[in-house]
Amino acid sequence: MRSTILVPGLALALAGSLGLSAVQSSATAAGQRDSSVAPSGQQAAKATKKATAVGYGGAVTSVDPTATKVGLKVLQQGGNAVDAAVAAAATLGVTEPYSAGIGGGGYFVYYNAKTKKVSTIDGRETAPGAMKGDAFIDPATGKAYNFTPELVTSGVSVGVPGTPATWDKALRKWGTLDLAGAMAPATKVARKGFRIDDTFRQQTLDNKVRFDAFTSTRKLYLPGGDAPAVGSKFTNKQLARTYDSIADKGIKAFYGGKLAGEIVKAVTAPPKTSTTKLPVPVGSMTRADLKKYKALTQKPSKVGYRGYDVYGMAPSSSGGSTIGEALNILEQFDIASMSDTDALHRYLEASALAFADRGKYVGDPKFVDVPMGNLLSDTFARERACAIDPAKALTKPVAAGNVASYDGVCSPAPGTRGTVDSDTENISTTNLTVSDKDGNVVEYTLTIEQTGGSGIVVPKRGFLLNNELTDFSTTYDAADPNRIQPGKRPRSSMSPTIVLKNKRPFLALGSPGGSTIITTVLQMIFNRVDRGMTIQEAIAAPRATQRNTATVSSEPAFITAYGALLTPLGHKLVPAGDALTSAAEIGAATALEFGKKGKVTAVAEPVRRGGGAAGVVSKKR
Repeated sequence: MRSTILVPGLALALAGSLGLSAVQSSATAAGQRDSSVAPSGQQAAKATKKATAVGYGGAVTSVDPTATKVGLKVLQQGGNAVDAAVAAAATLGVTEPYSAGIGGGGYFVYYNAKTKKVSTIDGRETAPGAMKGDAFIDPATGKAYNFTPELVTSGVSVGVPGTPATWDKALRKWGTLDLAGAMAPATKVARKGFRIDDTFRQQTLDNKVRFDAFTSTRKLYLPGGDAPAVGSKFTNKQLARTYDSIADKGIKAFYGGKLAGEIVKAVTAPPKTSTTKLPVPVGSMTRADLKKYKALTQKPSKVGYRGYDVYGMAPSSSGGSTIGEALNILEQFDIASMSDTDALHRYLEASALAFADRGKYVGDPKFVDVPMGNLLSDTFARERACAIDPAKALTKPVAAGNVASYDGVCSPAPGTRGTVDSDTENISTTNLTVSDKDGNVVEYTLTIEQTGGSGIVVPKRGFLLNNELTDFSTTYDAADPNRIQPGKRPRSSMSPTIVLKNKRPFLALGSPGGSTIITTVLQMIFNRVDRGMTIQEAIAAPRATQRNTATVSSEPAFITAYGALLTPLGHKLVPAGDALTSAAEIGAATALEFGKKGKVTAVAEPVRRGGGAAGVVSKKR
């Protein structure tokens, strides 16, 4: 018999009658996504979104109302924040399959209310053991594969997935459910279906050439040669059966046995259609690579900022180090007393300086000696802050700082120029934020990289494989901390972050967005702490991202509001939508802010990517 739930009484509630439509939450208001679940033969009730919910007893915020409802249901039935986070993430693997799923990886940050400590899990994908440094070079031409659509649509771009191992480790360490119990609601969503919205259909159409390259993907997402129609019900019974298998046998069903062999075959001999013109370079993953994969428990990054303690992901993510360094630089200035012009000028410059150091020093610590102590040193930050001219923007790219020699004393700025980091992270990722009645908090960012990942659905298994290895630098350079190496985790920008005040949660926040994740989270903290915005205002405010590049990729509203103020200082604001951001919007964040006596404010994007869904367990104490 399957061991479903460890909390008494929860098995029947979740695995039996899910009752999603009966969830008492604040995730019900006008919105675009309609991804609700209905009993077979009945019309699905409309699921809608609300960007803000205030209440007690725990909260969930994500991009998707069904995932938010599932998380809230788990909390209502006695589960904790970890249980709810895994349940919501598994649901996102059904309803947001082009952004996340068991074929990908991510980073999990957890605050334990009992110990008042923050812990993290690195569930980043790894390079196969046989992967060569020139894997992204076309042997026929001797030149790098075109990044899109060739390299991103390939087996060679697929890393060993870390998501199932992350869920299992988080639940075993901190959860009250087992993996089967946490996945049960999502399995029901996959089997009974959800309603297709405009975003799902458009993302499918955007990937039509890539999806049409594989027999398994075409069959699942392009039935009859077209994307599913808006309003139609989409079921994924293949994925439901895969979830059932993992529930029955644990993660060994994924990292070993028949499924592991099917994953390897999809990577090394992709199920190409006879009509595709894409080359689909093959990968080198083996069953041994899957068997040896481990999600890693590690210490978080930490910096103090204006009386708060900011915890994030240490490498292989660059999120914690880069946000932490930028905050340390900003702390050298009295931002609260400044005009918008002066404050935003320093935000952009601090980000550029931190990104310069990210590119030079940060990679997988198993392969790279990352100088975290230096990068997050207040003395190092004081010296880096010296480079900021209050009257003029630095010429980009700026050079990295010297972590081997610094004393915090200002000296003439060096004349050397830096280089732009070859950053290829894609914006399509997802993020969720969860708290429970006991005060435990989870911030979780997960992804399959590209919208649609590698484009490869594992045949008869219903999930897409990632293309995370494209986050490695394309060409091999022995001095590059992000060069391809066997078994290595590519550098990531995912930045799930928890902010404490006197060892108690103040904020939890994160976002998708490739390398703009770092600036999105940084700007939200900057908006909330330094500029006096509410958390709702901080998440909705227009964004700009300076990643040590000649121009500042900006949302149109940011240019309208601040372009005339920042341009005279030398900042070259351009509309978001360049090769790195590929959209007019930057990020799609979720956040929780914690008040007195258990009060929590849950927020999601009000507009970006169609808006998110925030909910609380109860509106009253």
